[in-house]
Amino acid sequence: MKKRTVGMLVGAAVLSLTMATGALADDAFRVAYIARAQEDSFAAWLADELRAQFDTYDDMTLDVFDGQANDEKENSLIENCIANGYDGIIIQANNGEAQLPYIQQVVDAGIPCITTNPRVECEGTGSIDADPYEQAKVNCDIAVDQIPENAKVVVLLGPAGNFHSTERRNAWQAEFFDKRPDVEIVAEDIANWNKDEAMTLMEDWVQANDHIDAIISMNDNMCAGALEVVKDDPAYDGVWSYGVDGTAEACLLIQEGRMTSTGLQSAGDLAQMNAEYMHKVLTGEMEVTDVYDNVPAPLITKDNVDEYVEMYKANGQIKE
Repeated sequence: MKKRTVGMLVGAAVLSLTMATGALADDAFRVAYIARAQEDSFAAWLADELRAQFDTYDDMTLDVFDGQANDEKENSLIENCIANGYDGIIIQANNGEAQLPYIQQVVDAGIPCITTNPRVECEGTGSIDADPYEQAKVNCDIAVDQIPENAKVVVLLGPAGNFHSTERRNAWQAEFFDKRPDVEIVAEDIANWNKDEAMTLMEDWVQANDHIDAIISMNDNMCAGALEVVKDDPAYDGVWSYGVDGTAEACLLIQEGRMTSTGLQSAGDLAQMNAEYMHKVLTGEMEVTDVYDNVPAPLITKDNVDEYVEMYKANGQIKE
């Protein structure tokens, strides 16, 4: 096995310098992936899948950097990757608006740039993403009949300004709340995709309300945090709960009967497409501005969760 390394980026918090395995060409393309936040379960899954995908190429390497859910940190990482002369940069924005001027700097530097999870609209870039509206809608389509009449619900949101959080919330409004005016939102707040922040909010909400009938979350990580708070309270047995991402943890919660459903956002598919398209761009097979694709958003419920649990066992995310 041959391992290539590059110098540490000045002022950058480096998550890892993971290089492709196998015999690398001397002129292998150097690609940087700037992850939004590795404390988020989906972001960590996506980073792992990207490493695995890049390991299958003998002419590309991948360095992964952690934005730590901090706009200033992520923007600094983008600038450092430009300065260090990467051949291509993949960016998972923390806040699309905050990162947009720095993504423009990548374009201005002549470096191929793909934004992913979420897509950030910037002329001169490509994007690989999912449809966040559809990811939430698949939950809404069953929740509209599942959640009881006059229910009291809480809503957990991702970061302010985040495209995925905003579009998922738009879907819940149009596809559920507008159709179920009897349902009351007793609390709604931002938990930044973070389990601990969701737990803190849920602890307050449980204290402030006699009962909560449903947890509506813009991702699985926050939903898992809210469920953790009420797991030992018999009053919340069978609480309706919905997320997005289809993480291994969410699948186990669904299998255990503690979570209702989630819309899958396959990190494997996202990683495979990012690696494939970046390779095509770097080898001149296509222009980065022609890169625009979405992954599907199947619904995971108790009826089909076993197949996803087996998938996660096979890739090592769920240990026997």
